[in-house]
Amino acid sequence: MTISTVPPDRNLPISQMRYDPRFQVETKADNFDLAAAFRLVRRRAIMIIAITALLMAPTVIIISGLKPAYQAWARLIIHQPLATSLGADDSHSDLLDAKSETERLLSRSIAERVVHELRFNLRPEFNPALREISFIDRIRAKLRGLFDTEKPTSPVRDNIDAIIPEYFRALGVWHEDKSDVIQISFTSNDPELAAAVPNRIISIYLDERKDNLGGRLDSAQKWIRQRITEQQARADVARDAARNYQESMDVVSKEDAQDERIKSIIEVTGREGKIEESRLEVKATISTLEATDNASVAAENIAVPDNIATKQRDLRAQEQDLGRLLQTYDGNAEAVVDLRGKIKESRADLNLATKQYLQTMRAKLAALDHEAQSIQSILAEAHEKRTRDAMVQTELTRLQHIADLEQTALDKLEDQRRDLAAKAMLPGAELEVLSPASVPIASQGRGRLFYLVGALLAAISGAVTAAFVIEMSDRTVRSFDQMAAMARTIPAGLIPRLARWENSKTMFEHMPVPMFDEAIRTVVLSLKQSNGGKLPNSIVVTSAHSGEGKSLVARSLAIELAAAAIPVLLVDGDLRRGRLNSFFRSGLIYGLNEFLNGHADLRDIVYRHPSGIDFIPSGKFSLQRRTRSNGLAEIIEMASAGGQIVIFDSAPVLASTDTVHLTALAERTLAVVRWGKTSRRAVEFSLQQMKSSRNSEIVVAINNVNPERHALYNFSDSELFSKSLMKYYKLKS
Repeated sequence: MTISTVPPDRNLPISQMRYDPRFQVETKADNFDLAAAFRLVRRRAIMIIAITALLMAPTVIIISGLKPAYQAWARLIIHQPLATSLGADDSHSDLLDAKSETERLLSRSIAERVVHELRFNLRPEFNPALREISFIDRIRAKLRGLFDTEKPTSPVRDNIDAIIPEYFRALGVWHEDKSDVIQISFTSNDPELAAAVPNRIISIYLDERKDNLGGRLDSAQKWIRQRITEQQARADVARDAARNYQESMDVVSKEDAQDERIKSIIEVTGREGKIEESRLEVKATISTLEATDNASVAAENIAVPDNIATKQRDLRAQEQDLGRLLQTYDGNAEAVVDLRGKIKESRADLNLATKQYLQTMRAKLAALDHEAQSIQSILAEAHEKRTRDAMVQTELTRLQHIADLEQTALDKLEDQRRDLAAKAMLPGAELEVLSPASVPIASQGRGRLFYLVGALLAAISGAVTAAFVIEMSDRTVRSFDQMAAMARTIPAGLIPRLARWENSKTMFEHMPVPMFDEAIRTVVLSLKQSNGGKLPNSIVVTSAHSGEGKSLVARSLAIELAAAAIPVLLVDGDLRRGRLNSFFRSGLIYGLNEFLNGHADLRDIVYRHPSGIDFIPSGKFSLQRRTRSNGLAEIIEMASAGGQIVIFDSAPVLASTDTVHLTALAERTLAVVRWGKTSRRAVEFSLQQMKSSRNSEIVVAINNVNPERHALYNFSDSELFSKSLMKYYKLKS
């Protein structure tokens, strides 16, 4: 390696002042702006282009296979026949409903007739059996065959079950919510077919509507005729039952006969009343006559015949005459005695006549009782007959009412039969075609170019979104801005990546690389400034994981110091995987492992390279037992005594605990982080493992930086590499 200036002596006195690191970290707010988005797109351009190409490949195949689709429309209104609504008493339960008629237009029977009549089975657009199997379908079938053991059956050429779904997929039938207008649309690659299907659906709908209605009317008429026959039989039975009952019960149906029967009952009732009055009078007379022994006195209180009344007057006149005689004569007078004899005879005659009258009254009472019994029997018979006639008349009325009801039902059935016969002469429905389907001139939807542009924009959007997601999920270290939150770290600079021919085994003979050399000098200067203005006697170069370029940085530091005439001892401290010996080709048999295990002395493991670098290889990896626990300290003391700077190319921190012990012995630790690979979490954890009381601040260098991509980030160190050096580096690469 060559240098452009003579390096200063590391042992020269320096002024007493505080040295800050040469590479300062400037924290920057993580704000998102359009410039940052543009930088993200630029640095992820290759990935965006690749994702876009992957997304567009199948899309282009699909769009290229698209054919222009034509859509034809028909608008119509379906009315109920006008004649069916002329009757005022007509039922409105069979009014046509737009939703129901829409479902009729979508019926399977209409679909099958359209498919057969328009020969859909000869069109690959609707018959899957005529289509060529695409490459994607073949792949899908093969993948399905890996999991499905059943062999798929090939579609039949004239299988209507496979054509019907394609037909319904292209058909659209619906009605507007605020009106009864029904719209029929059909989409096809053939514009004439697109116009023919809606018109043919309307024609087939009218035919099927008429046939269906005719079949319904025939069934209804057959049913109504059967009902009429049954009802006629029931009406005849009801009429015969009423007539037979009237004849068998001899029901008087004339009003005159009914009046005569009522008059007879009234007359008999009147006679019964008179007889009862006579009986009461006779009973009173008999009671009066029987209540007293004096017939004259009894005769005075009741109505008696004329002979008794005459005898009663004669007796009363004689008694009056006796009273006058007694006033004039003595009771023994002859006139008085004679008159008393006559009075006695008159009283005897009156008593006899009264007794005879009493016998007559008793006979009359008996006759009246007999007559009353006769009248009562006649009246009871009349009432019984009247009650029987009423019951018979009620039953007859009931039978006649039943006959009338059966006749009314029969008349209604006859009316329904005549109504069905009239409806059979009308059409099933009346159509008002507002606009029939016509052959479309332009295709439906957009052209292929539109879909290609849309797909391209969608693919680019998806690719950019994927780039944003990947960028947001990126947790690797790309700048010292991301490590600003890690305490006690000193940025040492960014080391650009080398081309493969520059990072070869013959790196001691290669041409100078300005960007890389300048970065190594920056690291050396940062180590010097972090150590109080002079280079540390011992430096440990390590990393979090393997493959991050720590060996490259360690040997580059050794070469840089050797070129500056500073004695250097480079030690391969990776005791399990050290490979620095392959670069120096020392040819030594023993190395650091043998020295730490007591198998070799220190002078046996040091190799003097022509460039002025002393080198200690790692030795055999199989040796694990170490008898010299302070062997590394001895190496540091030996180098310090000889005025050399010891550089340890140590194992990764997270892979070996030897590095932690080594960092406790050395003055400075240089942690190498690979740009865009090492995660921040691994860096932070490894730094925590290495920090100690002696080595409190750790110098960090970011290796393998891509200058072009790093300049696309919005970090404070994005412009660290000058454009001229970047151009030179680009030409060399």
